[in-house]
This record gives sequence, C-alpha cells and structure tokens, in this order.
Amino acid sequence: MEKKLAEAMAELTAVQEAVARAEGELGQSSTTARSRDRAVEVTVGPQGELTGLKFADNRHRSMTGPQLAASIMEAVQEGRSEMARKVMDVFEPLTRTTGRATGIRGIDIDWDRAFGSALDDGHGGGRRSSARLHDEIHED
Repeated sequence: MEKKLAEAMAELTAVQEAVARAEGELGQSSTTARSRDRAVEVTVGPQGELTGLKFADNRHRSMTGPQLAASIMEAVQEGRSEMARKVMDVFEPLTRTTGRATGIRGIDIDWDRAFGSALDDGHGGGRRSSARLHDEIHED
C-alpha cells in the first residue's frame, strides 16, 4: 500500500510539474490573425484577450462601419480560435491516461467551458468537444 501511495504521489508531482511547465510556456504566448479581407490584423494573448489591433494598408478607410466591425470580429474570433487550439495542444498530453498501476487518470478538461465561443468554428458548426477533436486527430 505504501508503495502504491508513493507511486501515486510521485505521479501527482510529475503532473503538477507538467502543468506548471505548460502554463509557463503559454504565459508569454500570443497569436496573430487576419480577417479574410486582410484589412484587420489582431494579436491575441494566452487567455483569448485582444492584445493588438492593426489596420493593414489603410484598407479600413474605404469600409463602412458595419464592414469594419465585421472584419474586426472575424479576425478576433480567428485569433481566439487559434490560441484555444494552441492551449489545447499544449495541455493535451496531460489529458491522456497514464496506464500506470497507480490508476491516476488523465486530467478531464471541459474545453467548451474553458474557451466558450473561442472554439466556434465560424461556420455555424458550434463548438468542438475534446472527444470530437480527439476522434478527428485519430481519423487523420
């Protein structure tokens, strides 16, 4: 029993260290995305926050307010989606089961709850669950 407890504690420590490394890796992360019309470029931080906004080549000057707003929203959504995927990729190894005798399972993360609309695919398809993403990866 003591041996199993020691193994479980060692595994828990390893998971805590892996989470700390992942958080450190993501802490300074950002991603840049552009709208399809290339008029707007945004930078998004690790928590999906908007950290930069640029209007490329003054294209925005010929746009109506609603067109510019749509381009901004599109670029922000794309940036948030890219960052969400990046976070999911970094944390994915922690969601797998270990298969060790200790019985400690992978961390169960509700990606929809964590990222909300950032996981919207932009085509009316709604959010992806981690299980669906996992299935898609294995199908590829």
